[in-house]
Amino acid sequence: MSENINLTLKVWRQNGPDDKGHLGTYKAKDISTDMSFLEMLDVVNEQLTVEGKDPIAFDHDCREGICGMCGTVVNGLAHGPEPATTLCQLHMRHFKDGDTIVIEPWRARPFKIIRDLVVDRSSFDDIIQAGGYVSVNTGQAPEANSIPISQEKAELAMDAAACIGCGACAAACPNASAMLFVSAKISQLALLPQGRPEAARRALGMAKAMDECGFGNCSNERECEAVCPKEIKITNIARFNREFLKASFVSPQA
Repeated sequence: MSENINLTLKVWRQNGPDDKGHLGTYKAKDISTDMSFLEMLDVVNEQLTVEGKDPIAFDHDCREGICGMCGTVVNGLAHGPEPATTLCQLHMRHFKDGDTIVIEPWRARPFKIIRDLVVDRSSFDDIIQAGGYVSVNTGQAPEANSIPISQEKAELAMDAAACIGCGACAAACPNASAMLFVSAKISQLALLPQGRPEAARRALGMAKAMDECGFGNCSNERECEAVCPKEIKITNIARFNREFLKASFVSPQA
């Protein structure tokens, strides 16, 4: 049953990467528990606009848990307290009347703060450009059954492909490692025959790009797996390590 609650928000405000930044305190009044977290921020921003104050900047797009644009640290947890849930799909019924909610942006060196809760995640794009694709000749799509793929491998590849690149894994990791993201992109291609011809170049190229972007290395803390809204498993990191080691022995790029 829907009800209205009143909240105190402590929101990170920062005008840009060179600004010091601070936590601003705001009241969120008469918030319906049926609202999503982003809808709650919309209500707060409407009130700030009426008062002639700067609204809170935050990333969003589809608001259906698909695009990976949204994402903040809510009370110390990436995407908030609910497991396997994006910020846009987090509902206010998971909070209580009178709660204080601390909202901060992703914290990782490669994720420069653009404004308030908005961060620059173009480093993920750089990693994808380094090898997260399959080079094929364009033309008519091949027959679906022309390349047999076992059900087990197909399902593992699809599980890895569920990654939406939101950045929660890097934000939650104490080393700001992007290994879960990179390993998911590696796995979804390495498990399929179409991805094997470029496997060595892909593993070396994406690992190099990840390091150049400034992400840390994995130390098996597993925070990444715990906060991933698509429940990507760290077994993908083990597969990435195997692909990288094989590539180091056989590729001239090594």
